Amino acid sequence: MSIVLARIDSRLVHGQVLEAWVPYVNADCIVVANDVVAGTSFQRMVMQAAVPSSVKLIIGTLEETASILSSAELLKKRVLLLFASSDDALKARQLGVSFPKLNLGNMHSSAGKDRYTCTIALDQEDIEKLQLVEDQGVTIVSQCVPADREQNWHKLVRSGGR
Repeated sequence: MSIVLARIDSRLVHGQVLEAWVPYVNADCIVVANDVVAGTSFQRMVMQAAVPSSVKLIIGTLEETASILSSAELLKKRVLLLFASSDDALKARQLGVSFPKLNLGNMHSSAGKDRYTCTIALDQEDIEKLQLVEDQGVTIVSQCVPADREQNWHKLVRSGGR
């Protein structure tokens, strides 16, 4: 199994992931690692309906994902791993999920978060969790779509939120 892209995208499976990222990284499997979505049958059903039959979709809790990613079932798959938040990415790492790079795609704004790009809003907790992920040897970049240039996440934070 090869994780060809690990990405935080609060929207998880949506058009941008399916139309831009899946072909760009030539993924044949999408793994959604999120406790809430794994337990919500309606969200699972909507995501399953959106993904083309040529791409395997697996939705699991963070603990299930750690087991699934080390299973024989995915040995020959090119996996696009999706997290909804910095918390999910950190917990996955703590559960033994290994990925060398983490892409910050869409992290929606909410109360207490500062906007750093048109698609990324972070609060102090996000910054601390991302730093813990990076401290484990993961390169963290911001890149909304493949056509955008990767930017180190520290450049975003140094630029200050709005």
